[in-house]
Amino acid sequence: MLAIAESCTGGLIAGACTDLAGSSQWFERGFVTYSNAAKTELLGVPTALIDAHGAVSEPVARAMAEGAVRHAHAQVSVAVTGVAGPSGGSADKPVGTVWFGWCVDGAAHTEVVRFAGDRAAVRAATVRHALARLAARLR
Repeated sequence: MLAIAESCTGGLIAGACTDLAGSSQWFERGFVTYSNAAKTELLGVPTALIDAHGAVSEPVARAMAEGAVRHAHAQVSVAVTGVAGPSGGSADKPVGTVWFGWCVDGAAHTEVVRFAGDRAAVRAATVRHALARLAARLR
């Protein structure tokens, strides 16, 4: 079973999954944790982790992926946290920066990607990348 933890995509990954007929056989739930408080309350991401590294970071993406599995009846998760734009970027985390987390059978993996384009392009690329890399990890 799959759980999704989304920030910058606001539910688009869960939507892409549930667009598929038969997804009830493998899709357990989605968490839209756009705010830092939601990341903490729904996924158990420690506030101190967010304060130390920022919401868009490797430790937070990992904690989101692990928290999604822990707070769902799932063995697999995908998590995304990023800066979709057009504002909110910084020198260290420019617009288009997205951290990904995947948890498959207890092993967490993370990756950062910087996508080009406007807000819609960044979000669409994030959905595609999250699901493509999940499929590769499950093979």
